[in-house]
Amino acid sequence: MLRLKKNLAPIVVPVANVVNPRRNLKKTLMSMQFLVSPPRFLFFTGKGGVGKTSIACATAIELAQAGKRVLLVSTDPASNVGQVFGISIGNRITAIPTVANLSALEIDPQAAAQLYRDKIVGPVRGKLPDEVVRGIEEQLSGACTTEIAAFDEFTALLTDDQLTKDDDHVIFDTAPTGHTIRLLQLPGAWSGFLEEGKGDASCLGPLAGLEKQRTQYKEAVDALADPERTRLILVARAQASTLREAARTHEELAGIGLSKQHLIINGVLPKSETAHDPLAKAIYSREQAVLNSIPQVLQSLPKDIIELKPFNLVGLDALNLLLKDQEVLVDTSSFKAITLTAPNLSTLVDEIAKDGHGLVMTMGKGGVGKTTIAAALAVELAHRGLPVHLTTSDPAAHINETLNGAMEHLSVSKIDPHAEIARYKQHVMETKGSKLDEAGQKLLEEDLNSPCTEEIAVFQAFSRIIREAGKKFVIMDTAPTGHTLLLLDATGSYHREIERQMGKSNTHFTTPMMQLQDPKQTKVLLITLAETTPVLEAANLQADLRRAGIEPWAWVINNSVAAANPHSPLLRKRAQNELQEIDLVAHTHAKRYAVLPLLKDEPIGVEKLLMLSMHPL
Repeated sequence: MLRLKKNLAPIVVPVANVVNPRRNLKKTLMSMQFLVSPPRFLFFTGKGGVGKTSIACATAIELAQAGKRVLLVSTDPASNVGQVFGISIGNRITAIPTVANLSALEIDPQAAAQLYRDKIVGPVRGKLPDEVVRGIEEQLSGACTTEIAAFDEFTALLTDDQLTKDDDHVIFDTAPTGHTIRLLQLPGAWSGFLEEGKGDASCLGPLAGLEKQRTQYKEAVDALADPERTRLILVARAQASTLREAARTHEELAGIGLSKQHLIINGVLPKSETAHDPLAKAIYSREQAVLNSIPQVLQSLPKDIIELKPFNLVGLDALNLLLKDQEVLVDTSSFKAITLTAPNLSTLVDEIAKDGHGLVMTMGKGGVGKTTIAAALAVELAHRGLPVHLTTSDPAAHINETLNGAMEHLSVSKIDPHAEIARYKQHVMETKGSKLDEAGQKLLEEDLNSPCTEEIAVFQAFSRIIREAGKKFVIMDTAPTGHTLLLLDATGSYHREIERQMGKSNTHFTTPMMQLQDPKQTKVLLITLAETTPVLEAANLQADLRRAGIEPWAWVINNSVAAANPHSPLLRKRAQNELQEIDLVAHTHAKRYAVLPLLKDEPIGVEKLLMLSMHPL
């Protein structure tokens, strides 16, 4: 039960609680390098929850107030641009009434994907057997299709000057991934290859029917790669995980010709907040250490740092402050005391431990603490004398560093994605590839360089480990995404083939997918933060898993400021902002949940992980 002292409703504290937010508002930006001589197109990209939308909106306002005509375009599935400005936008160009010269457009990737599927499936419906049509629809149900459909929607904005002839700048919230661009760069021969029915690899379905627009797509990719027309801005937090992700994105985009990038590190705690709060002092020290060890590939990029703000970035006043060099004072006189009573991680472990064995998977976006939560679960179960195998496939997970030591009843492994990919590619080439001519084999090899291949290869490695869950607890960090599960189930190569072979006999059988779908054998924990975007993305992942027949067992809200009882005015304000998201998880999204507080010290080592799992709220 979530309890708020003296008030059971969610507390949403408006910007009005900030003292004189527009007092002495400076027109000078905080020496923002990414806005020096900006080109026509600006793309913001980064992990969920790092602040892409807020920065994109603030940038659009800044340019519009400087007299430029600006179109702000969001391709984020969890877009809250309309919420930020307090109006309904949707999939149409809408003027922002509070900002002259500014319009916005929200492209709905899911709606775009449905239109895209209809365009491909429509012509063959009624002409091909229903089973074949269903197979095509299922193959087009994954994230690859959504990415390409969204790109299909805004390609015209990059290539058709007539559509944006009145705009000086077009700002995109969420850029296309390197994965999408690589798919669009695949050779035109794929079209014929698909039509002849030779293709049955990881990401071919979404490419069907692209040939007619290939010239337009090439023009769009060329525009993205031209620094005179486009600037790509990577957004991260002062966290090792998000900076590692930014480094991977930088290398991925640079590898396909998009090398001119900028880096923004958002939400850095100001030193002024550390005076009378040990928690704030510890966070500040931690963030400064991360900033002093930025991945080498990012060190040469132009870099901007934006300080953490105490208020939700909703409304014109708040957005006007984001990029300004101005101290924001917080009025704490109206703050209500927060008593947050919620289940801790140990409460969930009590239920998990009852069966004595089983598979537990932590899922969620990067940067929310999946590795830490997985390690804490494993340590708590092993501490109770239960046999546990903790495994991860994330090359950046550093799970051994998180444990920082051995423990009785606990074994640890790490799946090497590179080795698994090599094994999977060899298998595909020796089976499907053996039936193709030389040209077909080359095309198949190229498709096997897709990120989908890594997802499938790692899932197959997971499948081998799953068998252990019948005798012990298997805790999996960085589980396959809902996209991978849908892809595997839709193509059905293993799961459906086993069903077909065994279904008419009396032989008992269990495929990995069946085990994942069985709540008695598998418990999926969704990990999130008490912030708008991570909660939205976790909810989207939950919907994706449900489509694959997998029901998430619990949610874990990690690093909660509200649960940490801070003294810093800025952190106290952010703690109040969290309450609405915690309430949403507790009463709307989750069947069961736990809240873990933001701690002064990183939960590294067995003892601190045990303390984290049993931390009372």
